[in-house]
Amino acid sequence: MAKAPKTAIQPTREEDYPEWYQQVIKAADLAEISPVRGCMVIKPWGYAIWENMQAALDRMFKETGHENAYFPLFIPMSFLEKEAKHVEGFAKECAVVTHHRLEPSPDGGLRPAGPLDEPLIVRPTSETIIGAMYAKWVQSYRDLPIRINQWANVVRWELRTRMFLRTAEFLWQEGHTAHATPEEAWEETRLMLDVYSRFARDYLAIPVIQGEKTAGERFPGAVSTLCIEAMMQDRKALQAGTSHFLGQNFSRAQEIKFQNAEGQEDFAWTTSWGVSTRLVGAMIMSHADDDGLVVPPRLAPKHAVILPIYRSEDDRTPVLEYCRRLEREIAAQRHGEAPVRVFIDDRDLRGGEKNWQHVKKGVPLRIEVGPRDVASDHLFVARRDRPEKQSEPRSAFVATIGERLDEIQNGLLRRAAAMRDAHTRSIESVDAFREFFTPRNAERPEIHGGFALAHWVESPETDALLADLKVTVRCLPSNPELAGGPGACVFTGREATQRAVFAKAY
Repeated sequence: MAKAPKTAIQPTREEDYPEWYQQVIKAADLAEISPVRGCMVIKPWGYAIWENMQAALDRMFKETGHENAYFPLFIPMSFLEKEAKHVEGFAKECAVVTHHRLEPSPDGGLRPAGPLDEPLIVRPTSETIIGAMYAKWVQSYRDLPIRINQWANVVRWELRTRMFLRTAEFLWQEGHTAHATPEEAWEETRLMLDVYSRFARDYLAIPVIQGEKTAGERFPGAVSTLCIEAMMQDRKALQAGTSHFLGQNFSRAQEIKFQNAEGQEDFAWTTSWGVSTRLVGAMIMSHADDDGLVVPPRLAPKHAVILPIYRSEDDRTPVLEYCRRLEREIAAQRHGEAPVRVFIDDRDLRGGEKNWQHVKKGVPLRIEVGPRDVASDHLFVARRDRPEKQSEPRSAFVATIGERLDEIQNGLLRRAAAMRDAHTRSIESVDAFREFFTPRNAERPEIHGGFALAHWVESPETDALLADLKVTVRCLPSNPELAGGPGACVFTGREATQRAVFAKAY
């Protein structure tokens, strides 16, 4: 029997997907567990990817008329008490500050000093504190709309954590808007979901399904929650972004009221929307392979790395001079709106070791240059999305590097879409539903999991079945082809207005 090929990441995706995910993060040097329970340290390569996500999203937010601001990390507990449904949804995850200052303790250590007059909550989300400020800023319909985003960290005291996907502290953006009419607020809610969808497609190279969350899955206190759902390589769903229509629930609790055009007092209609560093986890689980991370070029901290190869000091000088000229030529090219980001790795390491480090970090293009390449004016080029490498004329490669990066970006999207479509099924019976979500076996791997489209009516018996299979309703899809129109619920036989998307999920 032939041995399985050796891979850089052990175990492989097929052998142990959760552990593979952790090992990709480690091999790519993205992040590591911190001394603080449930938190992580995001290392430079991982943070650079997040910065590129930030830059793209921030530009998209500002293009749609939003401004950035910043609000306090601490929220008075009385603010959360005004919104019962909101508090109920986050109460178990809240970190609470009860004391101020430290003072010496009798045993020579430190202890908290006096208690605060009112406990402070470390923000799990900022609706209440931002609402309190909006209540001061809004007096008339002329003060509306307010459309603000903030980049911040939040804390949710998670019991079971996984880097980038679920940590006690994480980075995100949260948009909060206030409007004079429900129509304007609904338009905002849908607009921002479209922004997230475009970002997932155009930058993350991840196809998503837009839809509405069921009542049981809504954001606490919201009238409606819209979401985008993506399929990871293990066929589980990941919620990649949400946009909430809050109606007047928060504005009534926070007294965000104004005099409308008719001179009557009314409460503002509000929205909130956000994505987080969970998107880094989505990128990993969508594109990484058994050799490590694969970064879509539009988010890659570096598009290309040049690897000089020489065995003597006599070769070193001409090879490095050639590499520096090549670096300048490549940096003058563009990938989309940005210059191509390229660097020379001339560290004193073996060539194979350096090469594998960049493979595992997901650098889209690797360029090897040795004395023979300098003499022939050729380069050895490897793409991260393909296993082979080939020799190419320098001038031709430089002239087409932007197109090459576009090919990689678009190819990753096509591959992810093909994978999702291959594992999305229309389900017409309870037995077929059970079979689709039973644990995979070697005899019938094609039936195990993914996205199931089925007519559905919420009921206690359906909830019990889904809990038994560890499956959730991800959304009611907005795409008419996926929604499918009215039909009989596959679980109860009752009339359903449309199909829902079901999956096991993170």
